[in-house]
Amino acid sequence: MVPPPSLPCKLCSGLSLLLTLLSSYTIVVSSLSIGVNYGTIADNLPPPAQVAAFLKNNTIIDHVKIFDANPDIIRAFAGTGIAVVITVPNSEIPSFAASRSTADAWVADNIAPFVPATRITTALVGNEILHSLDKNLIDNLVHAMMALSGALVAAHLHKIRVTTPHSLGILEVSDPPSAGRFRPGWDRAVLAPMLAFHSRSRTPFMVNAYPYFAYGATTLDYALFKPNPGRLDNLTGLVYTNCFDAQLDAVHSSMVKLGYGDVDIMIGETGWPSAADNNQFGVSPADAMAFNGNLIRHINSGRGTPLMPNRTLETYIFALFNENLKPGPTAERNFGLFKPDLTPAYDAGVMNTGDGGKRGRGRGRGRGKARGRWCVPKSDVGDAALQANIDYVCGSGKVDCKQIQEGGACFEPNTTRSHAAYAMNAFYKAAGQQDFDCDFSGSGVMTTVDPSKRFSN
Repeated sequence: MVPPPSLPCKLCSGLSLLLTLLSSYTIVVSSLSIGVNYGTIADNLPPPAQVAAFLKNNTIIDHVKIFDANPDIIRAFAGTGIAVVITVPNSEIPSFAASRSTADAWVADNIAPFVPATRITTALVGNEILHSLDKNLIDNLVHAMMALSGALVAAHLHKIRVTTPHSLGILEVSDPPSAGRFRPGWDRAVLAPMLAFHSRSRTPFMVNAYPYFAYGATTLDYALFKPNPGRLDNLTGLVYTNCFDAQLDAVHSSMVKLGYGDVDIMIGETGWPSAADNNQFGVSPADAMAFNGNLIRHINSGRGTPLMPNRTLETYIFALFNENLKPGPTAERNFGLFKPDLTPAYDAGVMNTGDGGKRGRGRGRGRGKARGRWCVPKSDVGDAALQANIDYVCGSGKVDCKQIQEGGACFEPNTTRSHAAYAMNAFYKAAGQQDFDCDFSGSGVMTTVDPSKRFSN
């Protein structure tokens, strides 16, 4: 995970229209389209077998991505049904490119012994190689990918996909998304032949997309998928209500310019830390919960992005654990969904609900229905903000607002606060009944008092 040298999301600023992409989402795509990065730069993590059993029995996570080909981890997921993405180390790239037999031997040692018991779905060749600026690795990357693909086919493992992760530093232009363009030099020399390989092999182009590295003082809601004024792409007329979509569409536009808009995009990493140095604005367990919870619902809606509608984008959250030995600022050690003792760092909505024992089938809400709890406006919020909440909810397509229109069952009392209480609570219920579904940019609060009684006088 490396922040790009120039932040590829200049779109994190307000403009135009109050919209939402939140919905009551169903999890699809071989059970989940949301996975997690299982990093191990720590000295206090549970053994792999315990991790695999925990994920299978207690969470909706059906995909994990590891940064090597650790046999203990790969073996631990045998029989779980959880898909595993493994990684070829950077050091193997030149030898793979020089000799297919090296790739054959690597597959024989690191993949063949574990399948089909372990469901290995993808093999990554290195990690953010272009960002490394190592000319030897860059020049050999595509050839190494082709060699690995050939080795997998020869071993009758052709269903295992081959790709490589990129930081968004591969973009020269990202604002607006439709103007997205890869950096000169890399575009034709490396990325065009790589995309040709992906197109032929029907494998995804992988990027690591982090709105966390792009938000500012006025754009936190835009980065966290919260209600915000949005941003208009003047070239297409499309409105963006979150930074994540803008980043991905900038990548897609760059691919289209090279003639490969048909290649799927896969998100190798994205996430948000729950702690940082100096009480950094926008970094807290609540902020991390908002980003990852909203991300899960957004991805699994199947709506895609403005330029890629109706696409389900396979996405891996960074990371499974807080890793205490990671170098760098405090945030680097606090991207985890879980603490090393397997307790949640916050409620991201990945725990099983326990209803019927079915995992990953539209149930990943993180808890059952919240009985006896309602979402209502805070007492000090003015009518203008409450009317904005009403407009937001009623424009989302998730709530039938006829009830608070004249003649509706909840029209009386005819006050902005009463109508907002109905709309906000209805949205909270429809969105999944997570506490962050009642945030409304800080204007909502959870209560145990039935708002139908509270606002009836």
